[in-house]
Amino acid sequence: MNLRLFSAAIGAALWLENADVLVSHPSELPSDALRAARIFSLTDEEAFAVVQSTWGKVDAEERLRIGSAGESALCALLAEATESEIHHVALESDGYGYDVAVRHAMQSIHIEVKTTTRRGRLTVYLSRNEYETMLRDPSWIMVAVRIDSESRVVAVATVDNGWICENVPANISSFGTWQSTRLEVPQTAMKPGVTPIIPLVTAGVTSLVACEHSWA
Repeated sequence: MNLRLFSAAIGAALWLENADVLVSHPSELPSDALRAARIFSLTDEEAFAVVQSTWGKVDAEERLRIGSAGESALCALLAEATESEIHHVALESDGYGYDVAVRHAMQSIHIEVKTTTRRGRLTVYLSRNEYETMLRDPSWIMVAVRIDSESRVVAVATVDNGWICENVPANISSFGTWQSTRLEVPQTAMKPGVTPIIPLVTAGVTSLVACEHSWA
């Protein structure tokens, strides 16, 4: 019971959204969390475990919400900027290994969309299926989308596939394989816009998908 009460007490804390960075050890618990832990007779270790669990639930829900918003917003941008056929395949299944398919004449582009509301920092979660799709599909790209509080796109960038390959975990034996990994993507691994789309942008149209501004 005390664990649930403590989780409810910290649920609205402003620092919870960034708890993965701010609280990586019981010694880093914020003062308000420590006070609540004392009230509910929890040790620092117990409180830390609850913080990690609560952040995980909040983060998963938020990622789902902004992920869907980012995918839809990018589809709208692509439709406005090009005459290509845009297919939001993630609405049908999460098994494709990407979220959006773009077809233009004989060319196909498969886009895995990663959305954030944060400036500067880009944290993405890559599934094993998405990674293996990238390895076998030369049309696969990862596109980062930053949206504002109204779900409007304010920045778009393409993440370098080579950088992804260099930074995913390595399986050290046949007895265990990673299924999902978190990547902290630096701006040096990103190029403005959706790079394969730029030549397809309709003449005279200004769009973030062909923007030259940096991610920052």
